[in-house]
Amino acid sequence: MISKFFNLYKLLPWAVTCILLSPVIAIFLSASINDESGNFQHLIDTVLFSYISNTLLLILCVTLISLLIAMPCAWLVACCEFPSRKILQWVLMLPLAIPPYIIAIVYTDLLDFAGPVQRALRAVFNWQSVNDYYFPDIRTLIGASVILALALYPYLYLLLRSAFLTQSGVLFQAARTLGLSPFKAFWRVSIPLSRSAMAVGISLIAMETLGDFATVNYFAVSTLTTAVYDTWLELGSLSTAAKVSSLMLLALVILISLESYSRRKQQVYQRNGSVQTELRFLLTGWKKWAALSFTWGLLSLALFIPLLTLLYYAGHYFKESLNDDLMSYTLNSLWLAFLVAFLALLVALIVNFYQRLSPSFAAKSTIRLSSLGYAVPGTVVAIGVLIPLTNIDLWLNDLFVAQGFSSLGLVLSGSLFILVLGYLVRFSAIAVGSVNSSLVQVSPSLDLASRTLGKNAARTIWYVNLPLIKKGLLTAFILVFIEAMKELPAALLLRPFNFETLATYVYQFVSDETIEYAALPALMIIALGLIPFIVVNRLLEKKV
Repeated sequence: MISKFFNLYKLLPWAVTCILLSPVIAIFLSASINDESGNFQHLIDTVLFSYISNTLLLILCVTLISLLIAMPCAWLVACCEFPSRKILQWVLMLPLAIPPYIIAIVYTDLLDFAGPVQRALRAVFNWQSVNDYYFPDIRTLIGASVILALALYPYLYLLLRSAFLTQSGVLFQAARTLGLSPFKAFWRVSIPLSRSAMAVGISLIAMETLGDFATVNYFAVSTLTTAVYDTWLELGSLSTAAKVSSLMLLALVILISLESYSRRKQQVYQRNGSVQTELRFLLTGWKKWAALSFTWGLLSLALFIPLLTLLYYAGHYFKESLNDDLMSYTLNSLWLAFLVAFLALLVALIVNFYQRLSPSFAAKSTIRLSSLGYAVPGTVVAIGVLIPLTNIDLWLNDLFVAQGFSSLGLVLSGSLFILVLGYLVRFSAIAVGSVNSSLVQVSPSLDLASRTLGKNAARTIWYVNLPLIKKGLLTAFILVFIEAMKELPAALLLRPFNFETLATYVYQFVSDETIEYAALPALMIIALGLIPFIVVNRLLEKKV
């Protein structure tokens, strides 16, 4: 029985892969159909160029700002010695647990005309109106770029820090012996050797920026992501939304190609990394204070100020915010995140063990193809899931009516099924990658030994492989759980009526600009993401 059940794994990986790829295929098929409404042509004639230019400019600004703040932080904690360095090396990752739109609403509240910063300036300098002074408007493309960079820089920081730590210290010592200062050695040796990690990190930040909806929508910056949302909900044109989504997918193909190219290059850069010499420069005097000011100042902007502001409002409006709706939406978010994390883990196990048991190009293809969903923005995933499920619902209803039964209604596209599927398409790649990185460390000789002792493939997986990768499984589960808790665009477009998550609940207050009521649910999102994030970090620091 076990053997027959296990044979399903030869079909299951491709079935799962086809399901996860169906939204992307549906978007391209729908985009190829002529737009009889003329909405897409209207976009081309009016605002599409500005959407594209804003998107490209936003990506450029966010990646540049992220690079300028992540690279110094990574080099300081990896290659220098100064007070609180060990604390900073993991605290600098924590802003990743805070959704960008939460940081956006905090700084908008602080820096607006009626906010405490401008009120204090008017009181100190006796200014009476906005005409008496100039203060930059945060609700601009540059403002959105800074907010997104504060939230996304940890992607680049983690990769650069890892790259600096794995570089051979001999090369750096040779540069110093030849008379280069620490800064020049960093510029001429460390940066060129870390270009691969830098390119991967920039690609990740660019993908996240491309997929961001809440921040740019709140700041009234029109991008391709907001165009997908507007064409579907305001124009009611699914085909037009699919055409705009196809443009975003084209941009993603370019970004993924660049990332793949950078990973190939990494093999060349890391070739001499077998000789590891830990070398850190002791910072003293003004250099020490400059390093402390830069790193802790960045943390204040990205982590402490948002948290303290939210805690202030949550404390003052605790009774009004703590209600039945908050409890209900918290439970919705928790069970949805648990379900998606569990299903994503199953997907990861299916495709990864298919590759382990049948190493071939086809098996490797299932891993690559099933991992494409994470690069696709939530709005695009939502449109891609809506198209096939809506058509299936229509076909089922026509079939039942033709047989004399009553209409079923939107049993797939109007239920929680579509939301779970959208999340699964979006986040399965995280679990697939985490499980794969753990599984490749398990020697194939252990599998051969188990089979020699008479265990079949299923028992080998259960008794040998799974116990050895349990930390990787837990890491995969927690990472998917965190992302599912924070996800907003897919939830906004796919949630059924009368169903809210913490993210959509907070976004309602963000749209109404009532930060005082958004504070408590926002803190719950951060806490439910921050605590598991710390657990994952501790797991990754320990050797398996």
